[in-house]
Amino acid sequence: MLVQKKINTYQPNNQDLSEVNFPLSVIICARNEAKNLAQYLPFILTQKYPDFEVIVVNDCSSDDSEDILRTFQNQYPNLKVVKIEEHPRYKTAKKFAVTLGIKAASHEILIFTDADCKPVSENWLTLMASNYANPAVEIVLGYSPYQPKAGFLNKLIRYETFQTAINYFSFALNGMPYMGVGRNLSYKKSLFFKGKGFAAHMHIPSGDDDLFVNQNATPDNVGLEIRPDAQVWSDPKSTWMSYWKQKLRHLGAGKVYKKQHQINLGLQAASSFAFYLLLVVCLILKIELIAVGILFLLRLIAQFFAYYKAMDTLRTKELRWLLLFLDPFHYIYLTVLTVAGLFRKKTTWK
Repeated sequence: MLVQKKINTYQPNNQDLSEVNFPLSVIICARNEAKNLAQYLPFILTQKYPDFEVIVVNDCSSDDSEDILRTFQNQYPNLKVVKIEEHPRYKTAKKFAVTLGIKAASHEILIFTDADCKPVSENWLTLMASNYANPAVEIVLGYSPYQPKAGFLNKLIRYETFQTAINYFSFALNGMPYMGVGRNLSYKKSLFFKGKGFAAHMHIPSGDDDLFVNQNATPDNVGLEIRPDAQVWSDPKSTWMSYWKQKLRHLGAGKVYKKQHQINLGLQAASSFAFYLLLVVCLILKIELIAVGILFLLRLIAQFFAYYKAMDTLRTKELRWLLLFLDPFHYIYLTVLTVAGLFRKKTTWK
């Protein structure tokens, strides 16, 4: 359980936050997000930070987004809006919107989030930016938990988010950073242009966050920010179909991770699925049922203690009591998604 141990023992820097004042630009890409912009954008515009701008890329919206953004511009001088017009022949992908937002940014440090995201505290920007006190840092990986709601789907989504987070944080702590999540992610503008932006994977609709990190992260240029006040709440999908489509998009990006990362993640997922498959086969064939039960119990106990502190930090502590159901279902669902993804040809970001 090395990766979980790394998260459990991770300690943030002890820098005096009153000294953090790097100018920065927050970038949000929004397509038909009027309701979310009205609800969540003020929490970003009113962050307790000395020097920042917020850039919203209004990407071909047909709802009331433009009117809402115009109203906010009259209230907040630090809000900048970039508008993309609908093209009669094709729809632009999110990477195009992100690129325009980056080009419009006035500052070197960029912080990314989504229109349906709400910072946990007014110190979100301060904590994320504090990592740049280390001059070697060019990328900062943040964390964005999903809002807890009723139903098994919500619990599955939050458990999957937890599993993804302990993977990318722990691999980064072990010198193998491979991804980040665009709901709470930061990197330097100069790194974006030095790495030629999204040119290497512009043909893939998703991956403006994880593929950029996969391409540009090194063992030395990545900082982590998982302190509770630096987290960003996000609204989860509410239907199985919308969640299915979202995960298929994410899997499409994973196909072009660096080969070593694909191998590491593939072996991890395959070993967990194989474990549960073997248990099912033994139960069906009635082979060594007592040994099977003991093996399953030992794994469950090991997970419970390995995840205990990490689940507190990553805001999923109540899910530890559901590991018995969530963990096997998670890996079965992930395997089915992977097989389905082999036959999916086209995805869009909205």
